[in-house]
Parts: sequence; structure tokens; C-alpha cells
Amino acid sequence: MSDLIQALPDIETLSLEEQVAQLFVVRASGHLFDHQIEYPDWEPPAAQLQKLVQEKGVGGVILVGGSAGDLMLRSQQLQSWAKYPLLIAADIEEGVGQRFAGATWFPPPMAIAKIAAVEPSKAQGYATAMGAYTAQEALAIGINWVLAPVVDVNNNPENPVINVRSFGENSETASELALAFMRGAQKYPVLTCAKHFPGHGDTSVDSHIELPVLRHSPERLETVELPPFQRAIAAGVDAVMSAHLCIEAWDSEYPATLSSKILTGQLRQRFGFEGLIVTDALVMGAIAKRYGPNEAPILALEAGADILLMPVDPAEAITALCDAVKSGRISRDRIRQSLTRIWKAKQKLFSPSTVVNPPISPTAQLINLSTPGAINCVENILRESQQIGGSLPLSVPPPESGEYWNNLLVTDSLVNSAFLNKQAPAIVMPKSKGYQFQAVDCSTPCRDLKAMATGKTLLQVFIRGNPFGGPAQVTRLAREWLTQLLETGQLQAVVIYGSPYVLDEFKALLPPSIPFVFSYGQMRAAQAIALQTLFGLTPTPTQPNPFY
Repeated sequence: MSDLIQALPDIETLSLEEQVAQLFVVRASGHLFDHQIEYPDWEPPAAQLQKLVQEKGVGGVILVGGSAGDLMLRSQQLQSWAKYPLLIAADIEEGVGQRFAGATWFPPPMAIAKIAAVEPSKAQGYATAMGAYTAQEALAIGINWVLAPVVDVNNNPENPVINVRSFGENSETASELALAFMRGAQKYPVLTCAKHFPGHGDTSVDSHIELPVLRHSPERLETVELPPFQRAIAAGVDAVMSAHLCIEAWDSEYPATLSSKILTGQLRQRFGFEGLIVTDALVMGAIAKRYGPNEAPILALEAGADILLMPVDPAEAITALCDAVKSGRISRDRIRQSLTRIWKAKQKLFSPSTVVNPPISPTAQLINLSTPGAINCVENILRESQQIGGSLPLSVPPPESGEYWNNLLVTDSLVNSAFLNKQAPAIVMPKSKGYQFQAVDCSTPCRDLKAMATGKTLLQVFIRGNPFGGPAQVTRLAREWLTQLLETGQLQAVVIYGSPYVLDEFKALLPPSIPFVFSYGQMRAAQAIALQTLFGLTPTPTQPNPFY
């Protein structure tokens, strides 16, 4: 790692292709082997990735998938390949464990907003702790760019993509908690990123698929969407991520990511932001479908972006951008402007004051993952944001009584779940009480639905806003089951993990006597705490990290 300190040469010594390549951050699998790649359309095999990093000289990599241990090795491998020190980024809005197993997975930010409604100062403390633990664990495995916090104000219950990722449904709460997260993260030498400018919270269209259009007046933007960004900028956020949205009041022709009126006119000039402007992923449908894989990066750079995130074809995009410079469409000075900002950010990460020499061994770094303090913080947030109703605890005869009940899980996808496996508390805990496990998802044939459940049924529903999916389809499926079980008198209790908007809808259908538990989280800790509440069980003491 000490070699990285020497590896930021004068910008003028870089070739045009090297300068252009530094503007790109490409996606890669966090898994170590090619046969483990989960999204081959987006994640290149090792040989291709090495060529992009080593020969092309891309400026950074965004990683998805794998365990925290995988990431520790993967980040070292990437830095060893790199011509110049890499930005290694991850969408870890809910802690490192959200993406990389073994690290701490926090509840969604909206859980902290729920606590803030009652105890604002305690909620800010939780948000600060969440930011600090996230940054600490990110550094432990080689991530130096935390693509968080989300500062969008989620004031649209039908938002399919922001949803519980937001720190609140009003501008003040979202601002205060996002800034608290930043204060925690800023204790460590990582970059932060406020997203998605100028605000993705009031959409009902997923920009991963299509282009949302916002028709708010400038006055509305000033009072709701913009204050969290303005405050994040004032607090020293390192980067701002653009939203793939059409903001008609500012630019009726181009989405924000490709709009010079928005990125340069508003963010850079009006708000005085001097840090990195990074696009949201350029592979997303809102951009890729409309502007093409090579034109979109050029338009984004012309608009004022510095970092071009996840182009469809990185090598072709680098060539296209170089050709745009050679043809005179883009000036060399424009490339230098962005590269100067990137160099400044990298100097923050790779200066002698931030790089440990000699480096800490991987085994020693493990003590910074899933520490007792982080686990305790997660459990406190889950318990204090949990919502309950009906007759609790649920009375269930012991298994030896011979009575059996059904444990029915409803989720969007059973084959692509980070929170459900054979040992998941949502399966194991009811099983210990004699429940028979059943599960359905959005691919379950409709003809099978009516025949599955007989007898009293515990209905557990996993629904939240997710990119490319959204909650609409699984909400319809869960509503069908809820209605059927109520009509037949089979519904015993309901546990909902994820969206509070689904909770509000389902509560209106539930008789007062039916017990329900709601958790913002979906991870194992959320399942365990929700079911402990449902069954009236004594919480299990937090187990210490064996490496601590």
C-alpha cells in the first residue's frame, strides 16, 4: 500500500487515453473467481477486468457480491493491478454487510427516521454510529468510497426504488440524519457521496428501467428536494451522484445526469459544489435505452460530470470519449478539470497521513468487522423502530401437542435472496415451534396458490423498494394471500419485513385481534427480533466477534 503514495503523477504526464480512463468507474464482481460471477452482462471476467485496470487505467471499480473476506482479497488484487491508485466503491447505504456477507448489515435508513419522530437526538446518534461503523468496515476490506448517504426525501409511498433507502419523508429529518451519517463516516479516510441529485424521492417510476419525469415547480424543489443536498455540500460531502430524472422546471430536454443546466448551472455554479460529480450507473435503462452506450458518457461529461459510473462497455466508452477529444467536441482542458478533482480525492485517500505503513494484516483487520458495538447498534435500531399490534405474544401449543401450523413466506424471489436460507430465523424459529414451512414468490404459478395453505397460518412478507423490481408485484401477491387467509379464517399472525407503506395498507385489512409485527429490516437480526416479539421469547445475548 505504501507504493500507492508515490503513484499519483503529474496529470500532464498521462496520455490522453490514460486521462480519459481515469474518469470511469467500472463494475466488477466481488467474488474471486469467474465462475462465481452473478451478472455477466455487467461484471467482466478477471482477464478483461485486469486489462481495464492495468492497461486501460480506469480510475475506479464498484464492487457487488461476495463476502467481506472475498472483498479484502479482491481489493488488494485490484490495487496491485492498477496503474494508479483506484477508487474502490460500493453501494453500502445500509452498512458493508448489505452487500458483503460477514460484515455488519444495518437496518434501512428509514428505520432511524422512525426513531427520530420520537427521539431526534437518539436517532442522530444512531445515524452517526452507522456512518462510522460503515466507514470502518469499508476500510477494513479495501473499500475507500462509500456511496452513501441517500439524501432523497421519500415523500411518495409508491416510490419503487428509493423507499426505505431514504432517511425520511420530510426534508428536515432526511437532512439531519444524512448529515449525522456523514459525521460518522468522516471520522475515517473514506469518500462519501450524497445521492441522487436533485432528488429521486417523489417518483413512481424506477429509473433502472425507464426515465421518470418530475413536474415540480422550482419553489417546490427549493423547499423539499434541494435542502438535504445543500446541507450535505456545506458539511463537506466528497461527491454528489446525479439522478436519471427529467426535471422539467430546469431542463425539459435532458435528464439531470446529462444536463449542463442542472449539473453545471445548478450544482456546480449555483450551489458552489467543488467536489466530484458522479453519474448514477450509465447502464440503467433511463439512460442506456435513450442515448446509447457511447454517447451517454460523452453527454454526461459535457454536462459537468467528473466520474462516469458503470458504462455499458467501458473499453468502447473510453475510445469514444478519446475520439470526442480528438475531434474537438470536448477540450483537453475539460478532461483536466475533472481529472484534477479526481486527483484531489485520491490524494485524500492515499496521502502519507492516511495510509498505514506497514499495512495491517488481513487477519488483524477482521477485528473491525461485525464488532459487538456494531451488532448492538443494529439490534437497538431494529427494536426501537419495530411496530406491533393485535394480541401479543402469539400463543402456540408446544410441538409435542401434535398440533401443526403453517409458516408461509412471501417474497419477490426465492432464488435471489440475501436474507433467506435454510438457517434464516424466519424459517428456523417457527419450525422449532412446530410450524411447517412453505414459500411463494412472484414466479409461483397462480394455480398453486390456492392449494398450498391449510390450517392456521403465520404469514411472513418480505417487501421493500428494490432496483429493477419494486414492491408492486410482490405486494399484490401478498395481498392475495392476506385476503384469502382472512376469508377462510386461517390467518394466525402477520410479520412484515421492509416497507412501512405495505404495513399501512395491510393494517387496514387486519382485525384488531390478529397479531402483527413490522420490521424495517429483512436481514437475520431483523427476523430474529421480530419473531422473538411475536412469540414472546427472551432475546439471545449478542455473541462477541471471535476475532475481537
